[in-house]
Amino acid sequence: MSQNILSSKIKLFQNSLLRWFYHSGRHHLPWRRNHLTSFEIVISETLLQRTKAETIEKFYTKFLQRFPNWDTIAQADIKTIEDFLKPIGLYRQRSKRFKDLAVEMGKRKGEFPTEKRELQEIPFLGQYIINSILLQIHNIPSPLLDVNMARVLERYFGERNLSDIRYDPYLQELASRVTYHNSSKEINWAILDFAAAICKARKPLCEICFLSSSCQYYKKNI
Repeated sequence: MSQNILSSKIKLFQNSLLRWFYHSGRHHLPWRRNHLTSFEIVISETLLQRTKAETIEKFYTKFLQRFPNWDTIAQADIKTIEDFLKPIGLYRQRSKRFKDLAVEMGKRKGEFPTEKRELQEIPFLGQYIINSILLQIHNIPSPLLDVNMARVLERYFGERNLSDIRYDPYLQELASRVTYHNSSKEINWAILDFAAAICKARKPLCEICFLSSSCQYYKKNI
């Protein structure tokens, strides 16, 4: 379990990543601006799932221009949404999810509850989006745990046991510990940016990594 991981190692990881992020993070991404609406935040996170940030970066603004709120999505027919989403792929899955969620949010007057249990009752939200809502809308420290964050955490701290990251208790607890911080949002973004720039899925750049001296993956592979 992640309790066996020293708090000092987690603190080293947090501080090192934050220092790197402030100088080298992807601060230009439009969904990282201040004062975004809850709609803009959830749209961005839904678009980003299983898709690179570079692909979504320009498309995100176009989407918001075409569909500026939940009502415009709810009123659009599904074919219109599909056609608009085709350039970024997964358009059938995304269009249905957007449509269903827009209808649900119309009933809720666009408000997301603050309790995780209540968010889980909304049928069109998965674990990642729920954590994103808690983190970015309600300012509650939460991990944006996807395959990229999982890769970084496992390489540095140690591997998980279960194939599905959503149900692995070690990884879930570790991600929560790592992102439980006054700068939780920045910690999350730092990990995701670090995964894209240095700790890549294929051919990680261990030779220039500032974490290599304390990284389990590096120690095993040098």
